Amino acid sequence: MEFFPISILVIFLGLVVLRIGFRQEIQAAMSRDPAAKNSWEVLLTYAGLHAIMFYRAAHRLHALKIPFLPRFVSQFARAVTGIEIHPGAKIGRGFFIDHGMGVVIGETTVIGKNVTLFQGVTLGGTGKERGKRHPTIGDNVVVSTGAKVLGNITIGDYVNVGANAVVIRDVPSNCTVVGVPGRIARKKGKRVPGINLDHTKLPDPIAERLENLQHEIDIIEEHLGQIEKKQEHE
Repeated sequence: MEFFPISILVIFLGLVVLRIGFRQEIQAAMSRDPAAKNSWEVLLTYAGLHAIMFYRAAHRLHALKIPFLPRFVSQFARAVTGIEIHPGAKIGRGFFIDHGMGVVIGETTVIGKNVTLFQGVTLGGTGKERGKRHPTIGDNVVVSTGAKVLGNITIGDYVNVGANAVVIRDVPSNCTVVGVPGRIARKKGKRVPGINLDHTKLPDPIAERLENLQHEIDIIEEHLGQIEKKQEHE
């Protein structure tokens, strides 16, 4: 009879330890997901956080050069959460995976602090090359739903990658990338404070160019109209 309450106590203490150890990731979820009600809900129900927990354990084992077990842990995490993070990846604190189903993070990926990934994101390679073959992601980056960041490229700090974008070239800091292949839409060269999760306000560089072209056509047509009026009066 005493075993049952002791087991509950051990489980509770284990949860408390996890809550403290992953407080930055829990806080990231609380601050970036309006659906998050409290830290215990995040700890117990968020698959993205669970995937990060498994990754941290697998990464430690990988750093100790223990064979097989790190990949087994990562594949178990994939089966449980739908998120695949290679144990060799390097991920900073404050990392948040929202929903997360279908997220893939390759072996040589490097991720900075306070990065947010949405479901269906791939941080992958482009072929069978060896060595550093996955992207390096800076701090405070948001990669939106379905986006692919591929190859040994560098994404700067405070970058937003639009939904379903395919990024295969370096991106400087303080930019937004949209489209296939990814095109850079600068934000007047100024850093946007904080992490912007509003996907509805991402710029469309093609639409902007078409609008500028239409504006120039309107000016030319107006100018030609004025010339025609002058000729009629003469």
